[in-house]
Amino acid sequence: MRRVAKLSAACIATAALAVTATACGSTSSDNTTSSSSGGGGKGVKIGLAYDVGGRGDRSFNDSAARGADKAEKEFSGSIKELTAKTSDTEADREQRLSDLAQAGYNPIVAVGFSYAPAVTKISAKFPKTNFGIVDSVVAAKNVNSITFTEEQGSYLAGVAAALKTKKDHVGFIGGVDNPLIKKFEAGYVQGVHDTNPKVKVDVQYLSHGQDFSGFSSPDKGQQAAQGMLDNGTDVIYTAAGSSGNGAIEAVHGAKGAWAIGVDSDQYNIPGLAQYKSSILTSMVKNVDVGVYDFIKSVHDGKPLAGNNVYSLAKGGVSLATSGGFITDIQPKLDAAKKKIVDGSIKVKTTP
Repeated sequence: MRRVAKLSAACIATAALAVTATACGSTSSDNTTSSSSGGGGKGVKIGLAYDVGGRGDRSFNDSAARGADKAEKEFSGSIKELTAKTSDTEADREQRLSDLAQAGYNPIVAVGFSYAPAVTKISAKFPKTNFGIVDSVVAAKNVNSITFTEEQGSYLAGVAAALKTKKDHVGFIGGVDNPLIKKFEAGYVQGVHDTNPKVKVDVQYLSHGQDFSGFSSPDKGQQAAQGMLDNGTDVIYTAAGSSGNGAIEAVHGAKGAWAIGVDSDQYNIPGLAQYKSSILTSMVKNVDVGVYDFIKSVHDGKPLAGNNVYSLAKGGVSLATSGGFITDIQPKLDAAKKKIVDGSIKVKTTP
């Protein structure tokens, strides 16, 4: 039985939706440690440096956590978790990684593109430590870059939205207007318009530049979604970390509207159970698989390095079928997937 002391889990159990996602994992001092009683201190020591929102965001960070949890259990390991805050500087991110490396954690997984400069610098200072980074590419011998074809999965989300909208009006909410989230937008819009050119797509970002609050502000997600609903949309896809929880809540309050989740299969997230009847599908990004594969490679003595891309063809991204809400359009989704995989459809990575 693992001994677990997780602040985020406690918050989820005791706080309201908006408060949970903004309060839990919001500072770099929100550290979580867990250990396997069967490890005897000899198992793999896993260091996790989360993006803003941390464990308990019900989306991106939670997916990474699932991969680490699986590895911890399988390899009798232990986990040390540190969580970013929206006000982080480069020095903060560097210190977080350095602290884990100095404490002997190996591998260390940086969850999120914002860690790229810090991973570049700290991996050079600790050449015997294996680093992984999700959603960015760092060229170093001891770094494994775990990336995904988000645009391909988002294309399928766009196909689903175009087939399910009754108003020919859908929306996309992005957390921060950076190149990564632009991939989600690009694929989604292309999927919508390739399916039905008459469908209008509203696009809104919650924060800009180096302001990463758009990934951890459910209130902003809720307001943006409500504005889109008031403007006539009836399907909204949100790629914004825990901010998407607020968007899902807003959609649930609109009769006949659908939300499309992201990163995790949000229909099956306990903290979102009261809204599940409004979650059409989720664009699942299997961060857990990438994180687990990396930890396993280190445990096996054959550390992955370079850029390992998890594509639609490899199951790196997919559309969740939980709830059965897309069963009626599955043949069309399967046809679109086949065309992407065989190269008949080239999905854009920029809007």
